[in-house]
Amino acid sequence: MTETTTADTSLQDAEGDAPQNPLRDAYFGETHLHTGVSMDAFIGGNRLTPDDAYRFASGEEVKVNGSMHKIKRPLDFCAVTDHAEFIGETYTLMTPGAPGHDDPLAVKFRDVTDLKEALGLYNKYVLTPLATGKDPHPPFFQGAESIKSSWQKNYEATEKHYKPGEFTTIHAYEWTSAPGGANVHRNVFFRDTNIPDMPFSANDGSDPQELWKWMQAQRNDGKKVFAIPHNANESKGRDFPETTMDGKPITKSYVETRASMEPLIEMMQVKGNSEVVPDFWPNDEFADFENARTLQDYSDRKFMKQNFIRYGLTRGLKYQVELGSNPFKYGFAGGTDNHNGAPSNVEEDNYKVGSHGLVDRTAKDRANNVLEGEMLVADTNPGSITGVWATSNTRGAIWDAMLAKETFATSGPRMKVRAFAGQGYAPSYDSYEAMVEDGYAKGVPMGGDYSGDGDEKKAPQILVWAVKDPIGPNLDRIQIIKGWLEDGEMKDTIYNVVASGDRLQEDGSVTPVDAPIDMKTGAFNKEKGSPELMGVWTDPDYDPSQMAYYYVRVLQLPTARWSLYDELREGVEFPEDTKMQIVERAWGSPIWYTPGRHE
Repeated sequence: MTETTTADTSLQDAEGDAPQNPLRDAYFGETHLHTGVSMDAFIGGNRLTPDDAYRFASGEEVKVNGSMHKIKRPLDFCAVTDHAEFIGETYTLMTPGAPGHDDPLAVKFRDVTDLKEALGLYNKYVLTPLATGKDPHPPFFQGAESIKSSWQKNYEATEKHYKPGEFTTIHAYEWTSAPGGANVHRNVFFRDTNIPDMPFSANDGSDPQELWKWMQAQRNDGKKVFAIPHNANESKGRDFPETTMDGKPITKSYVETRASMEPLIEMMQVKGNSEVVPDFWPNDEFADFENARTLQDYSDRKFMKQNFIRYGLTRGLKYQVELGSNPFKYGFAGGTDNHNGAPSNVEEDNYKVGSHGLVDRTAKDRANNVLEGEMLVADTNPGSITGVWATSNTRGAIWDAMLAKETFATSGPRMKVRAFAGQGYAPSYDSYEAMVEDGYAKGVPMGGDYSGDGDEKKAPQILVWAVKDPIGPNLDRIQIIKGWLEDGEMKDTIYNVVASGDRLQEDGSVTPVDAPIDMKTGAFNKEKGSPELMGVWTDPDYDPSQMAYYYVRVLQLPTARWSLYDELREGVEFPEDTKMQIVERAWGSPIWYTPGRHE
């Protein structure tokens, strides 16, 4: 897959002709998505291919989980991240005429329609052997050639649907390791068509350090690749660890390698929001948001502070002091982990087919079922979305912006957020373009490092801006979350920076906005809030000797949750504690301050 062809040359020409904006535009896309090529999705009833998923992402109507379905607006970019594990088996199952396709067990896998029976097959022939250290491949597995064939089909679909300047597809996959039920999964992304003949799976190596070693070998061979961890909330502390997987101390080599390999982390997806939970951040009045609390009822996954991104960001500062590098210096991405082959099916009022096949296909299923071994379906959500500030809608530009961490995640809506840290910003600007130009000229964007412009005594001025989703409600406020080290102690706090109306008080508090939704229709308030918010904030508690990070959180006015729409449309009843309205939000990648960095 590395030879230069006429098609490659034509593609490069098309990329060069794509509209360019040096001030960067926001592009929205999916970074975590499974088709029937993923064995667990196949077992759940998914028969869609990467080709189908890209058509869905482009705005086409596709038969998803038994019903014709489409998203309201096409995406700007999409990466299909099927599990590398067992893609050889699904190639055999989904490809008529392939070796092993007519094996009796393969036929049984393919023809089963009862979810319980399907899960039984999956458990017997995949999960149990995997857990016991035996060969996890079922008897119809055809070896490496079937893996290569499956990966080739993904490659072809990804190339087929790439339209530089209009719709970008990215070569990617998921490495899926879960030792002891601890989620340490990573999604792996390639910059261009220079990709390996087959992906590295958790069956090849279940320790993240083994994945990074393989990634380094790919880089040594000229390939450009990075990874994004996800589901920190299910990681049992393994995403932000105190030891390596095999119990050894974290070393300088470990933190440097991890920082090199992983620029972003997934903030939220179907199985919950990994920013914070009220249990450990009781002073964060907006921490109670899609926390997926019933995760704690399965697989011994109890909440612990070490499972959440805000902790990880601050722990990373401490590692930087201890070992000279920050392994958790993450920007933010959002994804769905949708197992229906339906990229970014995130609209709450359009969540009619669920996300995980037969288990949540109908409203009745969503009100009553358990997502196997994970949580109550009622506790899931449609997922998150990634926003990228890139110079063009092309693979290279989007991948580069992700690597540079100039990104943001939203809980679904397409609100936009930007932030710059520097000195000399104006309290207002004549135009958006003038604001952005000044942002770059006098500071660094999200994902960057604030240096104090050579004078560390100057507290950072942070220029923040956000605009509403064109089809959503107005915005409530912009907050800045600061994390820092004080005498070796990890601390974080929240500042309200800008609020709609005359609601931001001198003491930094904000008068709550009274904008309830209509519980009979799900309609949101269209009068209150602001369509756009902008402000300049200076850290009032700045200490130039303290290492710190700052990230932006934007809050929307309340909207109806998908569960309310299910109740209104279908008349089902959810568990009593199921939330019916939510405050959707966006998170901008952090900006970091390190004492002495400018020297």
